[in-house]
Amino acid sequence: MTIYHFVGIKGTGMSALAQVLHDKNYQVQGSDYEKTFFTQLALEESGIKILPFQKENIKPGMTIIAGNAFPDSHEEIQEAMELDLPIVRYHRFLGDFLTNFTSIAITGAHGKTSTTGLLAYVMKGARPTSFLIGDGTGSGDENAEYFVFEACEYRRHFLSYSPDYAIMTNIDFDHPDYFANIEDVFAAFQELAWQVKKGIFACGDDEQLQRIQAKGPVVFYGFGEENDFQARNIIKTTTGTTFDVFVRNTFYETFSIPTFGNHNILNALAVISICHYEEIPSDIIQERLQTFKGVKRRFSEKKIDTQVIIDDYAHHPTEIKVTIDAARQKYPDYEIIAVFQPHTFTRTQTFLDDFAVSLNLADKVYLCEIFGSARENHGKLSIEDLQAKIPGAEILAEDKTSILKSHEHSVIIFMGAGDIQKFQEAYEKQLR
Repeated sequence: MTIYHFVGIKGTGMSALAQVLHDKNYQVQGSDYEKTFFTQLALEESGIKILPFQKENIKPGMTIIAGNAFPDSHEEIQEAMELDLPIVRYHRFLGDFLTNFTSIAITGAHGKTSTTGLLAYVMKGARPTSFLIGDGTGSGDENAEYFVFEACEYRRHFLSYSPDYAIMTNIDFDHPDYFANIEDVFAAFQELAWQVKKGIFACGDDEQLQRIQAKGPVVFYGFGEENDFQARNIIKTTTGTTFDVFVRNTFYETFSIPTFGNHNILNALAVISICHYEEIPSDIIQERLQTFKGVKRRFSEKKIDTQVIIDDYAHHPTEIKVTIDAARQKYPDYEIIAVFQPHTFTRTQTFLDDFAVSLNLADKVYLCEIFGSARENHGKLSIEDLQAKIPGAEILAEDKTSILKSHEHSVIIFMGAGDIQKFQEAYEKQLR
């Protein structure tokens, strides 16, 4: 029996795929850096072996699945070449694997992970479903009819896939280290759209997505009148959100979600649209929407004394804005504190003014040093450049987080895609 060896198994997509194959009774192991990543807990719970990188891990008879972050010069990949073993890149393997199911790709600049998690959970309530989520969670059902997976636009990796359906949540300019501008991003999504076999569910409120063309139907969802699936009569409270769904101007059903902010209504609407299309009963959709517990690092909250601590992956100005808006809906009487760590120098430089506008929506802002990669040329840019654009913003050091204690009756949102969690952990240690 083939052993699948993952080079870089702690990567979010890689760990999720390893869990899917493990659940389907394949033999799976992998290697990575010894540093602790939040993705490894699920691997350890599944009993999947995680080894430190070394070429001795590679043995005859293995199939190597290589993470995108590791070049062909990596010692394990080199060893696999020497032994003439099959080596497949993550996105190529996934592209071949999903042809065994009715596959649904979820893509977009923002909201991919949350929408993938929600769709997988709702569909699982009605039909056997395997899924792969970008928060490192994956599950393989032996009888799966559907495969729900997150598809990332970065470096056009999602062009390895020809899914049956695609949900497109939005098109926004991000990954400025790779994409030239919004037109370049649109071109990538349009290329994917031509590869979708049965139909696309796109947010019609997004002006870029309004231009998308496809071989099959494009079904639009959103708040605007012209959408095929429209949310109306929205009621927002401190316990969640309720709205009516109209399908081509005919009332379909009222739905309630235990989440906050317009972006979560849109994520739910995308899920409702595709489930309606696949004839999943509305009572199942409703029950599952109400009991969904969320995905990792997306508005993950805990209460400690008079403070609410929220961990969120927001690392783009659009995401910061919707996260702060959601906090205001749920906690209208609290002071909102943003603790933000910019992710990559290129993104910080490109969106410097936009970051300032979004962060200024909070009552107080703390900034952590920019989380950059060694590959980047960051010139003279520093965190002080962002601080200068935000009145009253302070720089937060990992050993000085106790200053946050002064904000009683507050919501403290730790945001970023780097290692922002270490600041949160340091602060929680102070509180204990």
